[in-house]
Amino acid sequence: MVKDFFKDEIVQDDTIQEEPVVDEAVQEEMNEDIVMDNEIVNDEIIIKESTLDDVIKVHRQIPEFELESLENDEDLRAYFENRYKDKEKIIIVGYLNDEPIGYLIGYDKFEDGENFYCWMAGVAESWRRIGTLTGLMYYQKAWAKKHGYTTLMIKTRNSRREMLSFLVKDGFNFTSVDTRDDIENNRINLQIDL
Repeated sequence: MVKDFFKDEIVQDDTIQEEPVVDEAVQEEMNEDIVMDNEIVNDEIIIKESTLDDVIKVHRQIPEFELESLENDEDLRAYFENRYKDKEKIIIVGYLNDEPIGYLIGYDKFEDGENFYCWMAGVAESWRRIGTLTGLMYYQKAWAKKHGYTTLMIKTRNSRREMLSFLVKDGFNFTSVDTRDDIENNRINLQIDL
């Protein structure tokens, strides 16, 4: 398993995992991560800006997105492109052994230059809990801050408990809830200052 240098690992399922202690030694290891040509290299996981081709490969492996997936890759590509059309965006993919295992898409949804929106993020089920999502978020935060954004915003569903747990542990704050008829489908809005 790849050690997560960016942040503590999180509990992704109902099992209890021992939470690592973050101390100066861990922070020192974090500082030893290699950052080259807009890539974060963390032992075996490489996080970098990429293409929708690799996003689609990962998207098809995420069971939570099964109902949201369109039948063919061309329709899915159009769905993604239409969402961030003509807006500043970032497409980030995590790779393990040159295979895409996680992705994140963010864009300037509000077109205000201050609030960057993390729209879609996910990690293939068989590659969770090795630090991929943490690396993707870390990269996005650094990119957004470098581009002048002051806040990172995200929305997730009440039923996506792993994501809610991750976001809380990552320092995001709840801002509001968009209610639905089924409470499990309520949308939870969160944000973090950069």
